Amino acid sequence: MIVWVILLVAVIIFSWSNWNPVEVTIWDNLVVETKVPALVIISFLIGFLPVWLYSRGVIWSLNRKIRSLEIAAKASSVSAAARESDREEAERQEEANSEPQPAPATDPAPAAVDTTPTVDETPAEEETRLTADDTADRDAPAADDRKPTQDTTASS
Repeated sequence: MIVWVILLVAVIIFSWSNWNPVEVTIWDNLVVETKVPALVIISFLIGFLPVWLYSRGVIWSLNRKIRSLEIAAKASSVSAAARESDREEAERQEEANSEPQPAPATDPAPAAVDTTPTVDETPAEEETRLTADDTADRDAPAADDRKPTQDTTASS
C-alpha cells in the first residue's frame, strides 16, 4: 500500500511539473496530440497490465491446487479416522462378545470370591492405543462416581 501511495505522489508531482502538450505520431497519417502525463500513465499501464494479469492467473491456479490438495487431505484423514473408529468398534464388540455375562445375583450377601487369576484367566497382551475419546472418558468421572451411594446392607 505504501508503494502505491508513493507511486501516486510521484505521478502527481510529475504531472504538475510536465503539463505540456506533445504530438505522438502513431502512423504516417495518424497524429495524436496529448499531454505528457497522459502519455506516461498510458505507457505504464500498457507495460504493467499484462504482467499483473499473468501474476493473478498464477495465484489463482496455485490457490486451486492448494484447495484440491486440502480437500484430498481432509478426505484422507476422515476416511482414516473412520477406519480407526470401525476397528475400535469391532474390538469393543469382540470384547463384549468374548466376556461371559455374569448371572444376576439372587443372594443378598455375596460369598467370598477368590480373585487370584488362574492360568486360563491370564489376560492376553494386546496393543492399546489411546484416542481422544478414550482419554476424555478416562478423565471424566463415571456417572456412579458423581452420585452419593447409600449403604443398603443392614449394620448390626
